[in-house]
Amino acid sequence: MLYVGIVLGVIALLLLIALIKTLLTPSLKSTYVADEPEAVSLPLAEKLSKMVQCDTTSFEGQNDPERWESFHRVLRELFPLVHEKLEVTDIDGNLLYYWQGRSREKPILLMSHQDVVPAGGEWKHPPFSGAIAEGKVWGRGTSDTKCSVMAFLQAVEELLSEGYTPDCDVYLSSSCTEEWGGDGCPKLVEEIRRRGVELFLVMDEGGGIIREPIGGIPGNFAMMGVFEKGCADVTFIAHGKGGHASAPGKNTPIDRLSAFVLDVNKYPFKKKLLPEVSAMFSRLSAYGSFPLKLLLGNLWLFGPLLKVALPAISSTAAAMLKTTVAFTMSSGSEACNVLPRTATVSANLRYIPHQGEKETLAILDKLAKKHDLEMTVVHSDEYSQPADIHGAAFQSVETAIRETFPGLPAIPYVVTGATDARYYQQVCKNCIRFAPVIYGPEQMAGMHAPNENIEYNCLPGAVRLYKNLIKGQKRQ
Repeated sequence: MLYVGIVLGVIALLLLIALIKTLLTPSLKSTYVADEPEAVSLPLAEKLSKMVQCDTTSFEGQNDPERWESFHRVLRELFPLVHEKLEVTDIDGNLLYYWQGRSREKPILLMSHQDVVPAGGEWKHPPFSGAIAEGKVWGRGTSDTKCSVMAFLQAVEELLSEGYTPDCDVYLSSSCTEEWGGDGCPKLVEEIRRRGVELFLVMDEGGGIIREPIGGIPGNFAMMGVFEKGCADVTFIAHGKGGHASAPGKNTPIDRLSAFVLDVNKYPFKKKLLPEVSAMFSRLSAYGSFPLKLLLGNLWLFGPLLKVALPAISSTAAAMLKTTVAFTMSSGSEACNVLPRTATVSANLRYIPHQGEKETLAILDKLAKKHDLEMTVVHSDEYSQPADIHGAAFQSVETAIRETFPGLPAIPYVVTGATDARYYQQVCKNCIRFAPVIYGPEQMAGMHAPNENIEYNCLPGAVRLYKNLIKGQKRQ
């Protein structure tokens, strides 16, 4: 009885400490909204529109030089000073620009891809019209990610027109195979390596200015991706005797695959609050309602509870805690009354550092063998190393965000998708994933889907962010 009383007393004390800490923590509010004059926003929207009108759809294993040359002609027309003053290297349609600074020390690279995914489905405006309507630019690539390509090229164009010379070397990079994980960006990285360049900072897509990143935390937030999960596609194959469906035997291929899928979905993949994820929740906590502020601001106490509750709060945030396995494709027989001789399911994996590629594949292989399945790894990439959220490179991006977007909180987070930035890990220790444009619910819904668009009043801010980031890199 005494023991129970002591335990309850300790729990009460810990809760009291958390409550007092929460009450003493000032509540904050994200106040940034894009409020730009039409006269400033519209010319940028028109440039982005012209870029979107070029169909730069990329397909795995296919090379279409004319497609990229057509797009590059548009870039030369829209950004003449960039193409006159900077050294431009074209490697099979993949672009690398070099702007010589006053010093070779701590060069930076700004990047985003020029290719887009196919534009199927029903669209409000044709996908390659670049329509400007309702305060938005519409079309495939507007938000993913020709907006970023336009913004950093425009930033350099404006700085060149002002006669500015950067203190450090500046590189601009844009691949044409990002959407299917092709060899475009690796070719650019190899060129950087050939030149013997070690980059101080790389900034790519992957994060952005996100509206309400977690339910209950309103406003816009600069979500800065500091590393990305690994990615793999794996196929599981079941063999059988086939036959007529009117007399099925036991353990048919689909039976075994179904049992396997259930086992994987029940498997307790390790959940962990990584330092970067803890920092994200800690910074967001002050902007939330009191219950969220209490929960997220006291991870030292509520961390175990958060691991359980997070899937109900945000599936994206929950994916930052563990390796995920999502079954996405399946095949069987070609007729409803025929048992398949061979059936398959395929899964997309996203590795987290505390349970990476080797361990995850071993778990799946063991479960596959339990159900007499073959496992084939189509491709697999390990997670990237995190940028130092306390380091100078990360802080230089934070400073540029603060200067460009007053009232916009900067928050580190984990990118659950895949970007070209992972290839630059070979030549840069600090790869930040942040596109300085606003992604509201409509823009997120249009990503890789019909009706992709971007609100063009956020484009001037994106241009200023890149200008401030370049000007903020001072010689040592």
